[in-house]
Amino acid sequence: MKVIVGLGNPGREYDRTRHNIGFMIIDELAEHLMISLDKTKFNGIYGVGTVKGEKVILLKPLTYMNLSGESLKPLMSYYDVSPEDILVIYDDLDLPSGKVRLRTKGSAGGHNGIKSIVQHLKTQEFNRIRVGIDRPTNGMKISDYVLGKFTNEEMVDMKEAIDKSIKASEDWIHTPFLEVMNRYN
Repeated sequence: MKVIVGLGNPGREYDRTRHNIGFMIIDELAEHLMISLDKTKFNGIYGVGTVKGEKVILLKPLTYMNLSGESLKPLMSYYDVSPEDILVIYDDLDLPSGKVRLRTKGSAGGHNGIKSIVQHLKTQEFNRIRVGIDRPTNGMKISDYVLGKFTNEEMVDMKEAIDKSIKASEDWIHTPFLEVMNRYN
């Protein structure tokens, strides 16, 4: 069983914001894999499906970004999933806009959603897809920037990042993550 989690904030006011790229990818991945996000439990909305014989769960925590681990950990416990069988997709200020990086472990790097997951899982070793959103260049506060909506120009890069993230996520369902990393990094 594999669990793919996209990080973001619930509510219409956060749609298409930089901080919600994880939610955007999960929505498109759900459509691509034909998995309905139709269950609410574990402080999240999720769907369960089968992809080429492998059970897959897609999760969007509804706890707000800073408490993402409060949604993921109970789901993992209920379905008896270990950290190596999860993939977390989230925004990264330290990557150029639209750049995608996969990794198997590491610190939270200042990302509060990842801090929460590390705290609840008690490990930094879980698979990740980091999607670059760049940093603000005009003196804008980080919180205002990440909660701001993508511009039309940024969405061109984001569409490519979303497509690449979907392909990498789908490949990971049946391929060791290190191989997927080598293919997509």
